[in-house]
Amino acid sequence: MTHVPLYDALASDYDRFVDWPARLAHELPFLDHLFREHQVRRVLDSACGTGRHAVALAQSGYLATGADLSEAMVARAAHNAATAGVDVPFFTTGLGGLATLGQTFDAVLCLGNSLPHLLSSAGLDAALSDFAAVLEPGGLLVVQNRNFDRVWTRRERFMGPQAFREGEREWLFVRFYDFHEDTLTFTMIRLQRTPDGWIQDVDATELRPIFRDDLAAALASAGFASVRLYGSYEGVPFDAALSDDLIAVARLAG
Repeated sequence: MTHVPLYDALASDYDRFVDWPARLAHELPFLDHLFREHQVRRVLDSACGTGRHAVALAQSGYLATGADLSEAMVARAAHNAATAGVDVPFFTTGLGGLATLGQTFDAVLCLGNSLPHLLSSAGLDAALSDFAAVLEPGGLLVVQNRNFDRVWTRRERFMGPQAFREGEREWLFVRFYDFHEDTLTFTMIRLQRTPDGWIQDVDATELRPIFRDDLAAALASAGFASVRLYGSYEGVPFDAALSDDLIAVARLAG
């Protein structure tokens, strides 16, 4: 996976952009249930960003590791782990390069719509094969993407704005897509209000939408079996027309 400058630029603000207490309260019960069901102990959070999932899992007793292509994100993740008082190793490694860590895990996470940053079917296949290489036989893979079956069909351009306030400063994050023939441009506008007025930053990156049938087929080709598709962290079945998310849970054959 190639370098994505957007996330280096966003690293300092990412923990303001995401309401982590609410997000983790929503997502962790789903993950914890899966991990207990499959006796998971060692977890790799790939494309981990600022490491909040890995830190929370470590706080819950799992042996968590994080990896991300962005050095700035990894530095922030290490800071977050130290602040939380947990031992979580973080590595600057992108999707497709995880096997270089020389470790294996009971489960791998790829959350936050990360896989669509791979701009070809070959890149997706390489990433899924890489996940398989670092999983123990029978290991668990959890992928969460946006439901592009719906977004692409409806041309859903805008996502809801996010806001954060800290003293006299305020942040507003605006996100939208521009649709192309078979890719889209994801743009984020970051507005910061300071005592001296507003500051604006605009960054963008390309995405390749991954649809349900394509993901299921790619998982099977990479050696994953028992693929379950959910539409949310409540565990409801995936609905291409209605779901916000496409969450795939798959086990490595063997």
